[in-house]
Amino acid sequence: MGTVFTACSSGTGRSEEKPVPNIAVLLTEGFHDAEAYMPMGYLVNKGFDVTVIGPEKGLVKAYNSEFTIVVERDMDELVTDDFDVLVIPGGQAPAALREDPAVVAFVRAFFETGKPVAAICHGPQVLITAGVMEGMTSSGYSGIREELESAGATYMDQALVTDKNLITSRVPADLAVFSRAIGETLEDWK
Repeated sequence: MGTVFTACSSGTGRSEEKPVPNIAVLLTEGFHDAEAYMPMGYLVNKGFDVTVIGPEKGLVKAYNSEFTIVVERDMDELVTDDFDVLVIPGGQAPAALREDPAVVAFVRAFFETGKPVAAICHGPQVLITAGVMEGMTSSGYSGIREELESAGATYMDQALVTDKNLITSRVPADLAVFSRAIGETLEDWK
């Protein structure tokens, strides 16, 4: 049996008046295990709340292992104000996510708020379909370079690329810098 992960609140017990930032991680079947687990674990350990969102609630499985994650909230329940950051891991999931009109509409609306959006590997494909990559500088898996450029983005083959509210990385080897960059966008909350 595979490992099941459910995101959770930080449980820090903090009593300051600022709410703990809530990070949405967008997943469906076929996500890359490390590209979901590492940012989630890092951010929970930094004291942030993480909520897994997706087209449907329930258990979804990684394409590259037996790891599974529980999608806690589906698209019908979401408003952009509920979250402070949106993370889109890669793998095969972005190909399915970009075909769902509700997902694409949410991603577009979230991006347009100006809040941070972080995507790794194939994750930027969802942003391409959402129509928000025109004029942006982005990293991502090298196999989507032409697609990014066709969408009007400038592709950079770097471990971490940030442009306005967009944080992007290429591959699992970039996960440490990717996860840290997401956390750093929220440091002023602490």
